[in-house]
Order: sequence, then C-alpha cells, then structure tokens
Amino acid sequence: MTTTRVRPAPSGLRGAFRGLLGLLLVLAVPACSAEYRATSPEEVRELAAGTQAREDRNVAERHLRTAVRAYDTDTPLTLGLVAVNDTCIGGAEKEWFFQSGDDRYRIRCSMDITAYYGADPKRIGDVLEGVLTAGSHDVSASPPGPIPFGRDDYRGRLVDYYRGHGANPTGPNTPEPAHLFAPPQDLSWDTLRSSPQTLVGERGQCAKDDPPVTRCLREPAAGTVADMRKRYGMVFELKISASDYHVVLKEG
Repeated sequence: MTTTRVRPAPSGLRGAFRGLLGLLLVLAVPACSAEYRATSPEEVRELAAGTQAREDRNVAERHLRTAVRAYDTDTPLTLGLVAVNDTCIGGAEKEWFFQSGDDRYRIRCSMDITAYYGADPKRIGDVLEGVLTAGSHDVSASPPGPIPFGRDDYRGRLVDYYRGHGANPTGPNTPEPAHLFAPPQDLSWDTLRSSPQTLVGERGQCAKDDPPVTRCLREPAAGTVADMRKRYGMVFELKISASDYHVVLKEG
C-alpha cells in the first residue's frame, strides 16, 4: 500500500495566512462599533439639534453678521443682500487605506455668509479708502475688529490706481485688480476698467432648507444683484465663513 504524505505549507505562507486572517478579524470585530461606522442621518439630525450645536451656531452666525454689518456702518458701502448657508454633515466610516480624516468625527458644521453691497463707481477710490481706514482701526484694536483689511503698500497703491493717481499695483499688462483677501474674508467688486467687465454674480438659489441639518436663507428673498447694480452703479461682494464651528469627534 502506498502512503501519501501531505507536506505542511511553508512557514512563510502560514505566516502570511495568519496575518491575513488576523486582519480580517480586526476589520470584522469593530465593524459594529460606533467608532468605525459612518454617522447615520438620524444621528446627524439629533446632534445638529443638540444644545451645544445650537449655541455654537448662534455664536458663529452672530460673529459673521457682525462683520457684515460693519461694512455697512463703518465704510461707504451700502448693504443690499445677504445669503446664509449652514450645513452639518456626518462622519464617514473607518478609512483603512485612503485616509481623508472624514472618519474622525461624528458630525461637523460649517457656515458661510455672502453679503452684497452697493457703491458709486465714480467714488471707488474713496470707497476703498474707507474700507482700509475702518480695517486699519479694527486690525490695531484689541481684540481685533471685524474688518481685516488694514493698510499696506499694495492696498495704498490700489487706492491710488482707482483714483487715477497711479499705475496698476499688480504690474503692467495685468488684469484689473478687484479683490482683497484676508482669511476668513474675501472682498471683490465689479471691474471698472476691464473690457469686457467682470461682474459680481447673482446669489445662488437655496438647494435645500432642512434645519437644523441644512439652513439656507436669502435676505430679502426676492432681491437681485442686478437690481442693486442698477440702483448704485456697482456691486461689492463679501464672502466670510465659519468653518467647523461645531465638531463632535468619534473619540475623545
């Protein structure tokens, strides 16, 4: 009788198999743990409606609206339209290989406000001077105020350019400068010397308003940027955001 002997698998192969089995167990065991699951829509809504989320939301919106009003009260700009977008999103399931960080939180909420102001295009140099005057006061204050655009060499030359007293501060043969940026604020305006002009666009429509998970406000609801431009001559746009004003991590 012939006896067939079964040769054991090489030790390296056995080790690889055990490693693979261990990895599968590691992946399987915590699969039901909240730490590894994506946040459900029901949990996102519950967390977004919580006391701390409401408090953080009120603080964020109050801070943003204070900045929006400051341009209206402290500079030559005239506030005409406001758009508020507020969104809370849930965290992703555990990211084992391609990690973006979206699996670290249960929920995070962010808000942005876009405000539109009217201005006289014949006085844009004075308008920008007014913004820089208010901003210089705010930047030097303790704590700093809501307008972050203080004076510097470039901004001074920008005012001179729009008053007709100097060259384009970005250099010859460059596009008309119509933008100031200081995180988290972005201020832009209709160009005056470009052909064709680059104009501030209309407010985006509300895709969904489902508080407290998503909030979308348009104030006033029926106002348009085009109507503002007809009334004042030109339009400035201020974008300001409060990123991650409320975050709940899965751990800690």
